Amino acid sequence: MYRYLIRPILFLFPPETIHRILVSTIRVFFKIPGLYRLIKSIYHVNHPALVTDFLGLTFSNPVGLAAGFDKNAEVFGEFHAFGFSFIEIGTVTPVGQPGNPRPRSFRIPEDRGLINRMGFNNHGMEAAVGQLGRRRPKGLILGGNIGKNTQTPNEHATADYEAVFKSIYDCVDYFVVNVSCPNITDLHKLQDQDSLELILGSLLEIREGKGEKKPVLLKISPDLNMKQLDETLDIVSRMKLDGIVATNTTITREGLRTPPEKIRAIGKGGMSGAPITARSLEVVRYIHDKTAGNLPIIAVGGIMSVEDAMHMFDAGASLIQLYTGFIYQGPGLIRRINRELVRRRTS
Repeated sequence: MYRYLIRPILFLFPPETIHRILVSTIRVFFKIPGLYRLIKSIYHVNHPALVTDFLGLTFSNPVGLAAGFDKNAEVFGEFHAFGFSFIEIGTVTPVGQPGNPRPRSFRIPEDRGLINRMGFNNHGMEAAVGQLGRRRPKGLILGGNIGKNTQTPNEHATADYEAVFKSIYDCVDYFVVNVSCPNITDLHKLQDQDSLELILGSLLEIREGKGEKKPVLLKISPDLNMKQLDETLDIVSRMKLDGIVATNTTITREGLRTPPEKIRAIGKGGMSGAPITARSLEVVRYIHDKTAGNLPIIAVGGIMSVEDAMHMFDAGASLIQLYTGFIYQGPGLIRRINRELVRRRTS
């Protein structure tokens, strides 16, 4: 129903427009008594085989919604009904910012992908705290994806990450440090060894002063070469970071079916969806093998089908996140992935 009726209607509108309409509509409709329970009864798969312990947290199933969808923590409760056991809000920055000029989000349906250059558009950490104070559904795990403001120079980036980290610490269950988004000028330079150690070291030091030690993970780019990836893993190991989220969007445009002139017209931005499936899987498998399976991994990027999800688990991921796959396949994908996991784990 989603692929043949709902998606064609949604795709009549620009991506950002329909996203805004969808979020607003869902917030209103879910106020109807009984609707949350009805949707949950359709999409949730409850089975002991799905329960996943990850970094001291218990997930009812291993499928989550990636950062970038619920930037301002507006619909985490509603989207839990569609089957997600965890939702990563953000990217949250200290001060609200509009992001890059529009248009900044583009579908490439020939490749089942998206290209975006949103630019960390969000309402800021204070607004996020206000939203996160709302009642959350039982069993829902929340992650906080944190970044710096666009206007903050890299030499002062640590202060931005510290501010958001402190602000939402009591509101989320784990953190993801985002230094790999390609849509913020020079943000990728924070993946360099010195910058990364400074940011991570500061956050881990702050965490030491907290009563509860919440997991901190690093989200990495699929565009790192193997030498850069090894250097990143070395930093993660030395600093005893809790885990990796692999991977962010890519700036590459290789092997696309979409006409080159259309790609050139779209311009810059991070690409997600089917075009990065192979690379994301390669990075997940490499990290798992390189660390002998000792570094926890959340896989994200190019998970467009049940088969893609199973490949990520087989490659070493403990959890997966959907974004573009959710847009193209709808909430039924979450249910199908969980049902297949139950079948595999109980057969």
